Amino acid sequence: MNFSILKQSRPAQTASSPLAVDPAEEIEFTDSQVMAIDVGDGSDPLQSDVEQAVVLFANGHDQAARQLLEHFVDAYPEPDGIRFWYLLFDLLQLQQARDAFDQLGLRFAERFELSPPSWSTVAPPPKAPAANQRSVLLQGLLTSDQPQAMDTLALALAGPVPVLIDCGRVIGCDDEMAGLWAALLRAARRQGKAPRLSGIEGFLERLDKRLVTGTPANEPAWCLLLELLQYRGVEAAFDARALDYAVTFEKSPPSWETPPVPVAVAAAAHPPAHFELSGEIRNARFADLAAYLAEARTPLIDCAGLRRLDFFSAGQLVNCVAPLHAAGKEVLFRSPNHLVAELMAVVGLNKLARIIVPKS
Repeated sequence: MNFSILKQSRPAQTASSPLAVDPAEEIEFTDSQVMAIDVGDGSDPLQSDVEQAVVLFANGHDQAARQLLEHFVDAYPEPDGIRFWYLLFDLLQLQQARDAFDQLGLRFAERFELSPPSWSTVAPPPKAPAANQRSVLLQGLLTSDQPQAMDTLALALAGPVPVLIDCGRVIGCDDEMAGLWAALLRAARRQGKAPRLSGIEGFLERLDKRLVTGTPANEPAWCLLLELLQYRGVEAAFDARALDYAVTFEKSPPSWETPPVPVAVAAAAHPPAHFELSGEIRNARFADLAAYLAEARTPLIDCAGLRRLDFFSAGQLVNCVAPLHAAGKEVLFRSPNHLVAELMAVVGLNKLARIIVPKS
């Protein structure tokens, strides 16, 4: 697989550097050329059209973004117009539009005399967790007729090593599973454990919107919401929803308790080798990412499983990375799709970090 890099000019890396890249597999772009025009600059029509398409996608308007990209692949000549083709390939892959993807590939090969990107028929194999960490994947609709997910989580939380809960593929859960999940997190917290929640933002947003103040229903889901807000470390949001809980159920809500630092992680000699962003991320402030960036010597953020990032969250990534850039610390975002990578460039993240994007 070939890669392209969207980034600011940087010092050369040695071959032994954890963030070193293979020049044979990557193409360097500087901040004076591709992907680095400031938002609102307006001096480059192509860049403005790229921004329009990727912001539509970031906001969930997939069909409108697709229609624009289908127009732009014909409207712009090569070589710069090739950016729209890669964006459209990634969007068709995410939409599972195989026929349209194949037709676009034929046109791409004829137009550019290059091999088109290949259709990905299988998800990449899950990465092995770090030796001092256990991963638990939650996905789909969690219901009481399939309790295995919570059984697996309970077993992991009972163990001696830190737990990573991958929530990026969770669609929703019924009240019984919400109650079990909340109880497991509460028990772990009171035992001084702090499992890390990856990709929780999308589910947390849907859960929050589902619970209506003044409607005394779904109390287990309310308890899960409050527990997740505690783990995310957002005390102001917790206090607001705790008050809503009290009004709704006419009883005292759970109290805020600062989440503990995981004992095993605190005692570890090194932070995790990389941090994963996955699923669809909306309205995220990335408190857990900020903690990782503060500890990591060579921060590496794996975006291979990240389908979508909204504009607000992209801006929050800039806020997380800016202090490290100012301190001379390089951060690498590896393998976001082109739609996500272009959005990162729209908000200026490519001026603060290296972004390595699969080219085909």
